[in-house]
Order: sequence, then structure tokens, then C-alpha cells
Amino acid sequence: MTAWFQKTVSLTAKRRGCHLKLTPSPAQIPELREFKIGLAHFLLQHTSASLAHSCLLFLGPHVDPDVRVDMEMMLNRIAPENAPYTHTMEGSDDMPAHVKSSLMGVSINVPITNGKLALGTWQGIWLGEHRDRGGSRTYVTLFFSCLRQEGAGELNVRRY
Repeated sequence: MTAWFQKTVSLTAKRRGCHLKLTPSPAQIPELREFKIGLAHFLLQHTSASLAHSCLLFLGPHVDPDVRVDMEMMLNRIAPENAPYTHTMEGSDDMPAHVKSSLMGVSINVPITNGKLALGTWQGIWLGEHRDRGGSRTYVTLFFSCLRQEGAGELNVRRY
């Protein structure tokens, strides 16, 4: 049986930087336990923060916090605040934040396997906050999947 599930999650304001925050736990989204195999889609509803596979809602190394510090340093080099931007009405950190968000992206997809996100050992979901005072952020997560069935046992995957 296939099913869809959608949930909107609000995040408290964070300081500028890369934050390991969004990997949902079964306590946050208990419905995830019911999904046998499928896809989780995450969309951050903002243009000055990001989600990405290699880095905010980010997938990437999260054991060493220096990775997030280095990522922030490189993003600031790529889109510095002192560049000659034309759009400046919302502050000096606004246009660089839009550039960083465009580079990193605002959505990711993660497979679901047996009620869990199928992330690698060293992966997690990060939030990239690109404004000095970006405020609270919201993301929508959408699950599309086959539901577990009582007595169905473990997942059987056909490999090609």
C-alpha cells in the first residue's frame, strides 16, 4: 500500500553558520516508522538559508565540527559581504545569503528504508543559515512510500 505524508516543521532562529539540526528522529516524526521503502523530500521555505546534499538542511560529515566551520569560511569566500552587489536594501548580509542559498540549494531527497532515513554512517542533515539574523526558518518534509504491513518481515529489495 502506498502512502503520502507531509509535515511542516518550524526551527528556532540560529546564528549564521552551518548547523547539524534537521535529521528527524522518530520522536519528531513518528509516522516515519510506518514507511517501509520510499523517499523523503525536504524543502526549506527560505531564500537566504539552504539545504544541500554535500553540506545545510546539508548531508555531509558531521563527526568533526570543524567541517561546518570550514564550510562557512569557504561560503564567505565565494560570496563575500563586501562584493559590489546592487541589491543592498535588506542589509549587507542579504545578497550574499541569496547567492549561498542558490549555490547550496533549498531541497534534498533521502531514501527511506525500514522506517528510517537511509543516510550513510557519516551523514546528517544540516541547516545553513546565511544571514546574521535570519530569524526562525520553516521546512516542509514530504514522505512517499510503501507502508509496512503486519507480519511482512524485512524489506526485500530487487537489485539491478
